[in-house]
Amino acid sequence: MKDTPGWASPGSAPSDGQEPGASGPAEPADRPGPSDQPGADPQDSGSKWSKEQPPPAQWSAPTGQPAPGQTPPPPPPGPGWGSRPPAGPGRYGGPGGYGGYGGPGGPGGHGGWGSGWGGPPPAAKPGVIPLRPLGVGEILDGAVSTMRTYWRTVLGISLTVAVVTQILVILLEGLVLNNTDTAALEDPSATLDELTRAMGDAMLSTGVVFLISLIGTIVATALLTTVTSRAVLGKPVTIGEAWRDARPQLLKLFALIFLLILIAFGVVAVGTLPGVLVAVAGSGDAGAGLAVLGGLGAGVVALWLMIRFSLASPALMLEKQGIVKSLSRSAKLVRGSWWRVFGIQLLATIIANVVASIVVLPFAFLAAALDGEGFTGLVNSGGDLGWTYLVVSGIGSVIGAMITFPITAGVTVLLYIDQRIRREALDLDLARAAGVQDYGSGTPGPTPGG
Repeated sequence: MKDTPGWASPGSAPSDGQEPGASGPAEPADRPGPSDQPGADPQDSGSKWSKEQPPPAQWSAPTGQPAPGQTPPPPPPGPGWGSRPPAGPGRYGGPGGYGGYGGPGGPGGHGGWGSGWGGPPPAAKPGVIPLRPLGVGEILDGAVSTMRTYWRTVLGISLTVAVVTQILVILLEGLVLNNTDTAALEDPSATLDELTRAMGDAMLSTGVVFLISLIGTIVATALLTTVTSRAVLGKPVTIGEAWRDARPQLLKLFALIFLLILIAFGVVAVGTLPGVLVAVAGSGDAGAGLAVLGGLGAGVVALWLMIRFSLASPALMLEKQGIVKSLSRSAKLVRGSWWRVFGIQLLATIIANVVASIVVLPFAFLAAALDGEGFTGLVNSGGDLGWTYLVVSGIGSVIGAMITFPITAGVTVLLYIDQRIRREALDLDLARAAGVQDYGSGTPGPTPGG
C-alpha cells in the first residue's frame, strides 16, 4: 500500500480506542495499568513502551488515522477514477442516447461522466461540429457555421444555382406562362370546359416553375452536401472540387427525388380515390367528404414516408449508394428517431423560410410598386406579370435562395452524420479522416486548427 498522506483503502483505519497494529480489544480507560501504580516508572511497563521516546510535538498520526484536531482525510476515489466509463451498445447507448457518456445509472451504477467530474472532457472538434452526438442547437449552428466559415464556396454555389434557376423561371413566365388564360377560375359564369382549360393552364405553369426550382434545389443540395461533409473534417473545398465529387451521383439523385415525389403523390391519390369513385357514382357530398378524409389520412402517411426517407439524399451522395440502398439506409437511420428528425427538419425549414421571407417580401412589394400598372394592375391583370415585376422579384428570390439552400442542405447532412455517430460510431472514422490523434483512447488528441 502506498504510504501517501490522506490516502487509505476502506477498512484500513484502526478502530476507536485501539492502536494501529493491535489485534485485541482495547482496554477500558479507567483500568489502572502498570504505569498508573504509585511510584511506577513508565519505562518499567513492559514491552509496551520504548525507552527512547520522541520529543513532544514531533509525532504524526499513522496513515489512515487523523491526528486529534485535524480534519479527517477525504475518502478514496471510486473505481475507475480517471478512466473513461464504458459506453453502452453502439458506443453511445443506442438511438437517441449517450450510453456511458453521462447517462444516469450507467454501467456498474456509476452514472457515467458527471458523477464525480461535472462533465466529460470536450469532444474533438476538427470542423464545424464536435465529434459526438449532436443536439438540436449544434446541428443548426453547424449549418450556419459552414455557411459562415466557407462562405465563398457556399454562397458561390447557392448564388450560381439560384441565378440560373431564376433566369429560367423569369424567361418561362414572361414569354410562355403569361399567355395562359386563368381568368375563368374567377368567373362564376364560366363553363365546365373553360374551368377545365384554366385549371390545366394553372397546373401547367405551377408545375413547370416547381420542376425548375426542384432541379435547382437538387443540384444545390448535391454540391452543398460535399461542402458540409468536408466542413465537418475542417477541410475546405472549392466549387470545382465539389462539382467533381458530386457529378457522378447527380443522375441518381434526380431519380431519387422524383421517385420520392411519385411515392408522395401516389399515396395521396390512393387515399382520395375511394371518395372520387363515390362522387362519380352519384353521391357528390358523400364522395367529397370521403375524399377529404382519405386525403388527410394519405397525407399523414406520405409525410411519415418522406421523413423516413429524408436522409436518403446524403446517404446516396456520401456513401455512393444506389437509389434503393439509399432509401434502405435512410429508413434504418431514422428508425426510432422519427419525431426527432421530423422536428429538427421542420424547425430548420421554418427558420430558413422566415429569414427568406424577410428578404423576399420587400422585393415583391418593390417590384409591384415599380411595375407600370402598380398593385392595381397586378391584381386586375389576371396573372399577367410585367418584366419589371419578374426581374425585381427574381432578385429577391435569388437572395432568399442563397439563405435557404445552405441551411436546409446543411441540416440534412448533419442529421445524417449525427444519426450515424449515434448508431455506428462514425465519429471514430471522422476523427481518423481529420487527423485527430488518440481519439477514442480516453483522452482526445489535439484538434487541427483548434
